[in-house]
Amino acid sequence: MGIDTTVIWAVIIFFAVFMYVLLDGFDLGIGMLFPFTPKKRDRDTMMNTVAPVWDGNETWLVLGGEGLLAAFPVAYAIILSGLYLPLIFMLIGLVFRGVAFEFRFKAKEHERHWWDKAFIGGSVVASFFQGVSLGAFLDGIAVSGRSYAGGPLDWIAPFPLLAGVGVMIAYTLLGATWLVMKTEGELHARMVQVARPFALMLLAAIVIVSIWTPLRDPAVADRWFTFPNIVFLAPVPVLVLVFMTLLLRSLGRKDREPHRLPFVAALALIFLGYSGMAISIWPHIVPPAITIWEAASPPASQGFALVGTLFILPIILMYTAWSYWVFRGKVKADAGYH
Repeated sequence: MGIDTTVIWAVIIFFAVFMYVLLDGFDLGIGMLFPFTPKKRDRDTMMNTVAPVWDGNETWLVLGGEGLLAAFPVAYAIILSGLYLPLIFMLIGLVFRGVAFEFRFKAKEHERHWWDKAFIGGSVVASFFQGVSLGAFLDGIAVSGRSYAGGPLDWIAPFPLLAGVGVMIAYTLLGATWLVMKTEGELHARMVQVARPFALMLLAAIVIVSIWTPLRDPAVADRWFTFPNIVFLAPVPVLVLVFMTLLLRSLGRKDREPHRLPFVAALALIFLGYSGMAISIWPHIVPPAITIWEAASPPASQGFALVGTLFILPIILMYTAWSYWVFRGKVKADAGYH
């Protein structure tokens, strides 16, 4: 039996998008946390926690998008045709966020508030439309043959809009727990307080989506609730409850300040939610009609692209790990930005 490069590419794209959600999620969350921290000193500290690493996080988004184009061109054409508007809005938000990040530190004192607003707005818009795109993808994309058959505004529907709000909540929680790990003093205490309600809101969003999705799609209900799948997949919701309990307990401890555990628990919750999504749609890459094999490029094309990807992927992973290792530890309030 030969190697199925189609499955390998599906795993690579799944991994790349997850790494983007993981790494860019908490710095988008920091932007959405700015309204909770009006002091300039606190905002400077928040941005300094991600200043050395934030611009490398989009690497994973590029890898996921280009991998989709190379390995699954049919899916790339259909998904982008259906989600042009939310994806364009997302990119506009990322541009505003990125420009504001750099210009805020260089702006004059009386101009800085404009860049703060651009940073907040860009983070909100990018996060919301990432969630809308995800929700529209999970909700199903209208297909006729190998082409998109829907309209430009099909993504304006209850489930995608709910997913947009859910992603905003998840990113804000990631940002708050990241700051719990990276800061100290008054800002640290403030982030502990902010993280608790967002953890509960995330739990509510997970429950709503977990109920809504199988009710909307009988195939998803069969995937999760028929025997023996229900036995094999039961650890997913159980682990969600375990890590949510760990998160809330670590944030509520009075005997010592929380440090790494809230962030680790938040990451685990994001991973479990992302894994649950993948389980629900597998093996479709354009739900509910097109599987990964139906959308795949020729094996020779996949194999050619795979050689370069498997060479560069460890380099990206090592660089990412090295950068986070170098800039580990707490960030002081008076830390400089370079």
